[in-house]
Order: sequence, then structure tokens, then C-alpha cells
Amino acid sequence: MTSAPRPSCCTPARSTLEQRLVPPRSETSDPAARRARRGLTTLPGGAFSMGCDDADGVTADGEGPVREVEIDAFSIAATAVSNAEFASFVKATGHVTEAERFGFSYVFAGFLPPDLRASSPAVPGTPWWRAIEGASWRAPSGPGSNFQDIQQHPVVHVSWHDATAYCAWSGTRLPTEAEWEYAARGGLARKRYPWGDELAPNGRHMLNIWQGDFPNAAPGVRNGTAPVRSNRPNGFGLYNTVGNVWEWCTDWFSPDYHRTGPRTAPQGPPVGTKRVMRGGSHLCHVSYCNRYRVGARSSNTPDSSTGNIGFRVARS
Repeated sequence: MTSAPRPSCCTPARSTLEQRLVPPRSETSDPAARRARRGLTTLPGGAFSMGCDDADGVTADGEGPVREVEIDAFSIAATAVSNAEFASFVKATGHVTEAERFGFSYVFAGFLPPDLRASSPAVPGTPWWRAIEGASWRAPSGPGSNFQDIQQHPVVHVSWHDATAYCAWSGTRLPTEAEWEYAARGGLARKRYPWGDELAPNGRHMLNIWQGDFPNAAPGVRNGTAPVRSNRPNGFGLYNTVGNVWEWCTDWFSPDYHRTGPRTAPQGPPVGTKRVMRGGSHLCHVSYCNRYRVGARSSNTPDSSTGNIGFRVARS
């Protein structure tokens, strides 16, 4: 595995750790919240091989070593939370996301109109990201865009704090990193992807990642998020566990805690500065970031949001 750091599928962090949070809400009897709890798949738990030793993996991320981990039975959503589902939460609670409170979020430059792209500040080191005033889950590509036409796409521009607020309302929680990987593998052991080791078996497109020579799109291709039920589900019936959007996990991130930490129902280190994200996104590309492998991992500060970070929920 290479030890050279690579850009983290480019989910830039906010420059401040200031937290202006809405107090967490308790589980409600709201019909939309009940639907969120009902739409989960129950998995039996047990032992599995976690992590990977892919030759083109990223050692600095702490992908390895492969180790046997045991988890308890739990339930997890078949899909990432959609715009429609998040809208129901906002309507019921009045929640204002951190992107809305901070007044900006990060949008991929190629998705912006030319005038806004030219006038918006680029993120140092990753110029394809722009800090856009007014970008949020409601306006995923900044002012003038809206979520109404993509209601079944995953909600984006949500921070870890926003995701946990949704969980508190719906009576769910974020999955632990171990639960996420167990579910994402779909019952396959030590495979590169949820369906096996080939990216495109028999030429079949299996996931939503960047199409083209990043950051340039292939001719005639519309890159971006796809509906939450796109592509074939894995062996556990979960959709898009790799590609489409990064998914928040509950754990604090560490590149090495798992080497000596618990192997039974692990929950990550007790403290940290960043939270784990898994699965890669529609902006991943083999030329610079191949974290759409099921054993890959990344992280970001819990107040950060971008146009390629979402989440799915779980329940004990």
C-alpha cells in the first residue's frame, strides 16, 4: 500500500471549529419520523474481516491491517437519507443546517454557472472546490439551484451535527464505522467492492463515480449525485454503499487507534477532531482518489459540509 497522502476525495473542512448548534431533539411520533425508523434492514451481526490491504490503498488513512471484528445485530437504512426525507425533518422541526448558519458551503466548481465560478474563491490545493455563499441542502449548487427536482437524490451539504440532529428526531443514529463496513460489504469477505473485486464486471456500470478525466467531465456525461436507489443493491439490499456521497459515521477518526483498540463492537477512539466518513462519492476518480473501495476511509470536521457528503441511519 502506498504511504503517500492523497487529497481526501476532496471534502474541504471549515476553517473554524465554531459550533452553533440547535439543541438535540428527542424521538418523536411524527409520521415521517416513524417511516424513517421502519425503513431499515435488520442485519444479524457477527464476525467479519474489517479493513483492507489493497495494493493501491492509502496507508496514511489507516485502511489496514485487515482484522477480525465482531459486532452485534443492528438495523441500517437501505439508502442514504434523501432530500425528500430531510425536507420532512426540517418541516417538522425547523432545523437550520450549519451550512445555512455559516452562510456558505463547498460546491464543485464544474457544477457552477460560469459567472459564479469565476467570482468564487477556490480552496487552496483543491481548486475544483469553491466556497459558495448561499449553498446548502436547499440550494445544492448555490443560489439559483434547488432540491425540488432531485428529491430522491441523497441530501448533501449536511454536517455531522446536522446528521445527528436528524437521527435524534427520527429515533435512529449514525452507524459505527464497523457497522457501516459490515453492512456495505453485503456479506462478501475481503472484496474490493460490495459486488466483488472488479470495478465493472462484464463492462457493467456498478457505482456513481466521476466520469471523465477529473476534473473535466466526459463528453455528454452529467456528473453529480444520483437517486438513492440507483445501481444494483448489495447482498444485504443496501444501495450505493460506495460512490454517490460520502456517509458520516458516529466514530471519531484515527489512522491507528484500531490497531490496538477493541475488536468487539468497536466505536472508535474516545476523542478526536474529525469524524469518520465512508464510501467515497460521485467526485472520486482513480487518477487522484480511489476511496470508493469498500475498505477505504476518510474524515472531516463535524461542522463541515460539501456537495458530496450525506449520511444513512442505523438503529440498535
